[in-house]
Amino acid sequence: MVRKIIHIDEEKCNGCGACVTACHENAIGMVDGKARLLRDDYCDGLGDCLPTCPTGAITFVEREAAAYDEAAVKENAEKQEAMNAVPHLQNWPVQIKLTPTNASCFAGARLLIAADCTAYAYAQFYQKFMKGKVTLIGCPKLDDIDYSEKLTQIIANNDIQGVTIVRMEVPCCGGLEIAARKAIQNSGKFIPWQVVTISVDGTILSE
Repeated sequence: MVRKIIHIDEEKCNGCGACVTACHENAIGMVDGKARLLRDDYCDGLGDCLPTCPTGAITFVEREAAAYDEAAVKENAEKQEAMNAVPHLQNWPVQIKLTPTNASCFAGARLLIAADCTAYAYAQFYQKFMKGKVTLIGCPKLDDIDYSEKLTQIIANNDIQGVTIVRMEVPCCGGLEIAARKAIQNSGKFIPWQVVTISVDGTILSE
């Protein structure tokens, strides 16, 4: 069928990606640094992307194109949402003793300092604590080291926005909490922080 649909002039496109964000149907994507119409049937022809383009690279044309498929757009959106919900790490490595003190992931980060066991004890650990944070884990009993010096360097030398300490109720986790508290104090910075304690049966005792 012949219908109105967008056209992207790759010569004018500067690769800013504003149109990708503006397209609610996910019809536009970035390919080799340029915006491309990925699927005709995802484009509704309303042109929400047009006013966002700073170079005027997007225009309307009338041409042979597949009909707009609202059901396919909805299905694709649901798939994308499901993919975005999959837990993923913000940084690697996550072990305190292996993490470099000047990693780029620390810029403007909210820091999670957690005992190894907490992620296994608390079922919703990613959703509750990890999501959106840079995660550092350790066990002072197994590692038999004082984490405070390294944590102090991380907090002092980076733009850390806040710290959450998650520990188990068992005494050996006290070493992790003490090290984290000491690091915040020694960094000379005033940043928000909290301690969350999880019981061995997987419930939050305090936060």
